Amino acid sequence: MVIKKILNNNVVVAENSGGKEIVVMGRGLAFQKKIGDIVDESCIEKTFVMETNELSEKLSELISEIPMEHLKVADDIVSYAKEALNADLSDNIYLTLTDHINFAISRYKQGINLKNALLWEIKKFYQPEFQVGLKALGIIQERLGFILDEDEAGFIALHIVNARQDGQQMTNTLAMTQIVQDILSIVTYHFGMMLDETSLNYTRFVTHLQYFAQRMLRNEVIESGDDFLYEQVQKKYPEAFRCTEKINAYLVNTHQTKLTRDEQVYLTIHIYRVTERNTLH
Repeated sequence: MVIKKILNNNVVVAENSGGKEIVVMGRGLAFQKKIGDIVDESCIEKTFVMETNELSEKLSELISEIPMEHLKVADDIVSYAKEALNADLSDNIYLTLTDHINFAISRYKQGINLKNALLWEIKKFYQPEFQVGLKALGIIQERLGFILDEDEAGFIALHIVNARQDGQQMTNTLAMTQIVQDILSIVTYHFGMMLDETSLNYTRFVTHLQYFAQRMLRNEVIESGDDFLYEQVQKKYPEAFRCTEKINAYLVNTHQTKLTRDEQVYLTIHIYRVTERNTLH
């Protein structure tokens, strides 16, 4: 491996024998080295072989700006997630998760606590990933000494959800986008109104729809059987509930699947919020 760029004493961007760029990490790896030198393989602690040179470039740019330990912690969390979930994760997770952890710690130092608006749903629908998120908080506390709250476990869980690969990533992304658009159209026509795309409730609604579509395409269905909540929502938000019945009919006709009662509950609440003028902001 030949050094192409030196990021700091411990990290270099190198090119392997196949001409692929990789990020190589190790204590003192670049000490008294220059571009074009051979990497001392006995010093290597970790290599990141990214899917594209562009990803490798972005990761190396990030590494040059953040503490080394943050990348190591992110790497430990990714390794744990792969093992705990028995899943492949996109290389992009090294970039997104490292950046997120670095940003979360920066916010923590400034006393800024970012609330996770989707925490309730993440716990409900992504339980295994959320458990990994909680484990990640333990790793961060043990290694870096920062005690982050469970909102951050939820954010980490979403990074892992996004990075999970099922071999049909692009096809699923296109299908997911279409499902979200179709449901938004159903809501728009049912209420005869344009939704306020600048509102926080709209953003929450679209994010919920994206994860719902993702679960649906992966056949990940969770049903708690909470009939009381279902009946309460049906009574409290009748018009929004009728709209979810139209969405259910669309899903049955177009995708041969139907909403669980839990999904109807969550969708009804989101639809009520996004269509009520006085709760748009």
